[in-house]
Amino acid sequence: MISATDLRKGTCFEWDGQIYSVMDFQHNKHGRGSAVVWVKMRNIQTGSSRENTFNPTDKFEQVSFEEKEMTYLYNDGDIYYFMDPQTYEQFPYGKQLVQDALPYMVENTNVIVKFFKGEVFSVSPQLFVFLTVTKTEPGLQGDTTKATFKPATLETGLEIQIPLFINEGERIKVDTRTGEYVERA
Repeated sequence: MISATDLRKGTCFEWDGQIYSVMDFQHNKHGRGSAVVWVKMRNIQTGSSRENTFNPTDKFEQVSFEEKEMTYLYNDGDIYYFMDPQTYEQFPYGKQLVQDALPYMVENTNVIVKFFKGEVFSVSPQLFVFLTVTKTEPGLQGDTTKATFKPATLETGLEIQIPLFINEGERIKVDTRTGEYVERA
């Protein structure tokens, strides 16, 4: 059993006879009122998503699932192809399964595929990925009059804030949990 305060992104739990995977969460404490846990979750069986608030003392049955590392190969429209590196078998998955990983996926990168009772319910990126900066303004040396970060577009189309000294064409390390710059690659 896990409590509502233990829910984190990627956690699977059973609630109202359905199995859910946490997509996003937030712990809120309002003035005199009691704390609540806001959760955005996806039903594993139906694929539908919903939002709900729970009391921090609510308990849920934690659900175990299988994880497998696979390599993203290419996409054909809304179908994305992945390969099992042990068997070299290829698997097609729909856009709905991979939408959370899309901003971090480039061809020939590894992702985590999650299975529940043999059925895929989620494709997520590694914790850290290396991506190339495709568009950003040049940083001026010694420019400290404004924030030390500037906007940049990466090769997947993801837009993040990067330090002034990073230029177009450079590879950077990105934290996929927060979508933030970590360091130069």
